[in-house]
Amino acid sequence: MVKSNRLFLTLATAVVSVGLVLGLSNGGAQADGTLRIAMTAADVPTTTGMPNNGYEGMRFLGYPIFEGLVLWDLSSADKLADIRPGLAESWSQSKSDPTKWTFNLRKGVKFHDGSDFNADAAIWNLQRFYNTKSPQFEAQGSAITRARNPNVKTWRKIDDYTLEITTDRPLSYFPHLLVYMLYASPTQFEKVGGTWAEYAKAPAGTGPFKLTNFKPRISVTLERNDGYWDKNRIAKVDKMILYPMPEATTRLAALRSGQVDWIEVPPPDAIPSLKAAGYDIVTNSYPHAWPWVMNIKKAASPFRDKRVRVAANYCIDREGMVQLLNGVAEPSVGFFKKKSPLFGNPKEAYTFDPEKAKALLKQAGYGPGKPVKAKIMISTSGSGQMLPLPMNEFLQQTLAKCGFEIQFEVVEWGTMLVAFRNDPSGPPALGSDAMNISLVTSDISQMARWFWSGNSAPKGSNWGNWQTEEWDRLLGEIQVSTDPATIRKKVSRLNEIVVDEAPWLWIVHDLNPRAMSKKVKGFVSAQSWFQDFTRVRME
Repeated sequence: MVKSNRLFLTLATAVVSVGLVLGLSNGGAQADGTLRIAMTAADVPTTTGMPNNGYEGMRFLGYPIFEGLVLWDLSSADKLADIRPGLAESWSQSKSDPTKWTFNLRKGVKFHDGSDFNADAAIWNLQRFYNTKSPQFEAQGSAITRARNPNVKTWRKIDDYTLEITTDRPLSYFPHLLVYMLYASPTQFEKVGGTWAEYAKAPAGTGPFKLTNFKPRISVTLERNDGYWDKNRIAKVDKMILYPMPEATTRLAALRSGQVDWIEVPPPDAIPSLKAAGYDIVTNSYPHAWPWVMNIKKAASPFRDKRVRVAANYCIDREGMVQLLNGVAEPSVGFFKKKSPLFGNPKEAYTFDPEKAKALLKQAGYGPGKPVKAKIMISTSGSGQMLPLPMNEFLQQTLAKCGFEIQFEVVEWGTMLVAFRNDPSGPPALGSDAMNISLVTSDISQMARWFWSGNSAPKGSNWGNWQTEEWDRLLGEIQVSTDPATIRKKVSRLNEIVVDEAPWLWIVHDLNPRAMSKKVKGFVSAQSWFQDFTRVRME
């Protein structure tokens, strides 16, 4: 415990120093119409069109600059965000062969370099992600894309504005996977010399913002794209400047000093004083889970035993965690939120019940003289990671009351993402028995991504390699179904199974807090990991 605390303090102090220097270098100057945002990332996400740093990377260096065939509808704060047409105006699934999808591409779309988006450009990007022998293959972008969408098998051009993509199996939810595949300009790639390192300095997408100034580890500047194809979504700000600030107190200081206008994840204990000082605190429900993903594949992991996993879930003081976070989270007891019609009626109803947890551990062979020893990989910050250091210390203390002896493997966010894409029993996992990584819970495509045995890491994103026959069978039925009512019923049953089998430690759902200056107007906090910055204006 003392060792981990000392490490936390060392890391936090180092990051604060870097962040303050960064903020001072900006001098607090702001041009009219410029929105300045402090991210939680430790570095500027990559700028090649498939950004790293998880979904925060997609939020800031993905969708503002680049787009997919399918996009999120981020226009409402009142309902869960769903998909809408993007670079494809429409799509259809073949009735005779449900692995084939036809996409009718939008005409008149230009990349930032002035070149056309068409079927050739789309295929060039598909080869970039899925063809290791293509000249434009990008290893990192491919790894990210394949982890999110491993089911693309083949593709072909039907005509200049019609594209066919074939999946490796029927997937009723395939369009939901295409929001995570973004398209970069082939012309710009050749113009800069045919390397992704050079392309990163001057990328070209089709989105409402253009990247104009890139300073690794310091900042990135985006400017409005006045030639954007969707005239209803021309950005209202002239520029956005994004700063990586992984330490919460650094972001807070930058906001209070006027160095930025908006910060992601303000420290919970600072929220009352920020409100009193006139800052806006924006929160909303969104499809987010903050769990521990249990390592089922590691031979010596105690979490291979279902009784231990269920016991851990009965030893979580979720209400206490919400209080620690000053109300900017809600308890989590399953993949979907309890109020969701997809939650179902699982057998387990998790509350803070240490005695029940101890009884389950006794059945599993543990007790006062034999605690459950486990090492958990956690990060210092990151996309959706909330405040991982104090939150995990709280869990460590609570779980100790039931007979768990928890140690932490503290890593930087990027290191965790690499581990998440690799075998949980391999070297990148660093011997961890679980991983605390925030994950999206928007729809069945994401549920399949995290729990389907066909997506077990390193092939996909089921990092823990959990599987059950019933769950896989039901998912297979959903994948070939076209009836929404049948799909909803079976998705609800899938949630019941993951609650009762407890492949994750269900802890909290974030309420996505942001703090911003009164100068920031027009922001709509969508129920999504992603946001529409074209609506924002500065006054």
